Amino acid sequence: MNAFHYAFKVRDIESTRRFYIEILGCEEGRSTETWIDFNFFGNQLSAHLSDHIPKLDYCGKVDGISVPIPHFGCLLEIDQFKKIQEKLESENIEFIIKPHTRYEGQVGEQLIMFVFDFSGNPIEFKAFSHHDEVFSV
Repeated sequence: MNAFHYAFKVRDIESTRRFYIEILGCEEGRSTETWIDFNFFGNQLSAHLSDHIPKLDYCGKVDGISVPIPHFGCLLEIDQFKKIQEKLESENIEFIIKPHTRYEGQVGEQLIMFVFDFSGNPIEFKAFSHHDEVFSV
């Protein structure tokens, strides 16, 4: 298993639980009153309560679009991406970057979208047209 672990800050546990479980479909792992773990598409996210959520910087420039830094996300299959897109739209979750195809017709072609969770953490979802091009130049 080659999964990543990422710990990040959230404003409250209940809205975090709602976003990651009810909207994204993640499974809950261990939790206490101050943190909660999720199975985030095979990876371990650990959300910790904090009053000090860092300010974002839109310094990332990818394919001509400014992206928020820091952010995290996951690589999905195209059908997973579409299901999550539909769920986000049905829940009226605003897109930071609307679903679209990046690098269309080029090496590394991918569907992408960005949203904020309920604590303001930016999340990127990607689905590559060709899996073998994830790290291609």
